[in-house]
Amino acid sequence: MFNRTRCLQITAALASISLLSGCGLFSDDGGDGSQRIVVGTTSAPTTLDPAAAWDGSWELYRNVYQTLLAFPTGATKPQPDAAHSCEFTDSGNESYRCILKKGLKFSNGETLDAKAVKHSLDRIKTIDAPAGPKALFGSLDKIETPDAQTVVFHLNTPDATFPFVLGSPAASLVAPKEYPADKLREGSGITGSGPYTLESYKEGGEAVLDRNGSYTGFANRRNSGVTIRYYADSKKMIAALKAKEIDATYRGLSAPEIKDLQTPESTNAGVQVVENVGAEIRYLVFNPKDPQAAKTPVRQAIAQIVDRGALVSKVYQGTAEPLYSMVPKGVVGHKTPFYDTYGQVDVAKARKILKDGGITQPVELTFWYTTDRYGASTADEFTELKRQLDESGLFKITLRGQPWKTFQEGYKKGEYPVFGRGWFPDFPDPDNFIAPFVGKDNAVGTPYESNEILNVILPKSRREGDRSAGIHEFEKAQQIFADDVRLLPLWQGKLYVAARDDIAGAERALDPQTVMQLWEMYRKTSW
Repeated sequence: MFNRTRCLQITAALASISLLSGCGLFSDDGGDGSQRIVVGTTSAPTTLDPAAAWDGSWELYRNVYQTLLAFPTGATKPQPDAAHSCEFTDSGNESYRCILKKGLKFSNGETLDAKAVKHSLDRIKTIDAPAGPKALFGSLDKIETPDAQTVVFHLNTPDATFPFVLGSPAASLVAPKEYPADKLREGSGITGSGPYTLESYKEGGEAVLDRNGSYTGFANRRNSGVTIRYYADSKKMIAALKAKEIDATYRGLSAPEIKDLQTPESTNAGVQVVENVGAEIRYLVFNPKDPQAAKTPVRQAIAQIVDRGALVSKVYQGTAEPLYSMVPKGVVGHKTPFYDTYGQVDVAKARKILKDGGITQPVELTFWYTTDRYGASTADEFTELKRQLDESGLFKITLRGQPWKTFQEGYKKGEYPVFGRGWFPDFPDPDNFIAPFVGKDNAVGTPYESNEILNVILPKSRREGDRSAGIHEFEKAQQIFADDVRLLPLWQGKLYVAARDDIAGAERALDPQTVMQLWEMYRKTSW
């Protein structure tokens, strides 16, 4: 996957997701792995129990928990991790068997066997946490463990994407003695079998990771451990980087901060930036329980007015690009249905849409956003959206911001008429930009039961082991999204890793899920 003559381009073949890194910023001098590194981020975990999180908590999980399959650097599809091998055992993609490696143990000494795997995944459905990843396992019917090393997953429908789910942090394996079968683990501890152990944790402060001495997976740890520091304010994080208090940053940089870090002054001060073109997207969610947001003409009129170009130019200054589909550019099957359907910004067309729907007065709506999840530019983004809609004379928008935990609780309860969300892929497949947003219990907490997508398009595409064979189905789903406007894609972002110039490996640290693999980064021993 990595080819330095092609500027370190990663291509995940099944999803055609590209990750382009600046050539020469981080050289590989073969660091001895004996030193710790310190990484800063604005994406603090919401919980330490993987049964309760389908969000940025995965950044931590990938580094402390193990999964049956994973995405090693350079992989184009899920590869064995805790498993020795995995495969579908039937032609219909409804029975999937994994054989575990022998001698696996959790960090507390407990055996990691087939029963532990079953326990880890069964509890996700049993607990059914409001913000948990249960929906990702919708095709899983039951798990059998014929012997200590064998796990058989019986699916209730053909699902060629199931191996990708097993390779995501949603399928993190946990020690049965530490994680109850019917409730979440309490406290600030983690007991996994991943590359690192969690030695200490202070919520909102820092996580201290040490090498796991019993780890036998694919990760080649190139440092002795990692300290992750969590920042509510990206300005403080950047200041810490420049002051050499942290070695690298990930998540939460604003556009002005990125531009500043790319200046000659910052470069001369020993800071380097790697630019990654990934599959991060931002979008609006419309709540069908709200009297105004439930009206299709209202949603379509907003789609007709929102100027993505102005939004990206004014707020993100070239660090993002307009997005006209929930399936981003670079992913197999990407189309531009929102542009094809609504074309250029046109207030007159929006007015006609509303008038034809019997709406003649300005529509009052409240837009909600999180103040501490997606970076400092989020507030400016929503200010720009409000300006565009208010200036049309067709809408009166009120803005409300909440910290992530409060914000998450609110949208899960259906309290927000319209709200902003971000999405990083669970796995590199177009299915993951369609399926999570539909159904009664979906990732955005607002039921969207599209019969054609749920009962025709997804089942048909999941019968295809060759994921590119389902392109036509994904194109139809994207058009349905554009017609319904229950979700309004706004922009597709780039990911940036900023680091001190004595840190190497940052260009290898992002897996196809854009989750940080901290073991790839290390301090150079020489120049």
